[in-house]
Amino acid sequence: MDGQLNKPEKRKMSETTYKIHPPEARWTHVALRVKNIQETISWYTENTPLSLVHYREDETGFAAWLGHKDNPKSPFVLVISQFFPDKDPFAEAPNTVLGPFAHFGIELPSLEEIKLAEKEIEKIGSLAMPLTEMPPPIGWIFMAKDPDGNTLEFSFDQGVYATYQEISKE
Repeated sequence: MDGQLNKPEKRKMSETTYKIHPPEARWTHVALRVKNIQETISWYTENTPLSLVHYREDETGFAAWLGHKDNPKSPFVLVISQFFPDKDPFAEAPNTVLGPFAHFGIELPSLEEIKLAEKEIEKIGSLAMPLTEMPPPIGWIFMAKDPDGNTLEFSFDQGVYATYQEISKE
């Protein structure tokens, strides 16, 4: 499978597994428990700009990391996990989802692209809120639901990317 990496070798708790670590504390991921990992991988890789960057199976189930391969110095990934029924450490807890306001955000580069993305999301039955022009700084947005019911906001002209670029120049 694309994005599959070798499992790290077993180690003692006092040993480290990896030779490379971040130079400072970093926000690296958000994690979701999913019902069907293959369905979720397909939904995100077909409907968002995220790619499969890592996939594994171990004694507890399956895990995948979805992200952008073009920014290795500051990785941020969506971790999805599907546990085997008898190995789920959270089996007694409800499988919570993001929504209706709690959401992931994806900023698109043009009004044309967000209109096209909305049409594609609507075709597959995942549209939760139609494309709407909101007052600044929100811009144009629509909401979608992934296979587990988590909310994603697709936006244009929201300014998150632009603001971050300005801040990083300082």
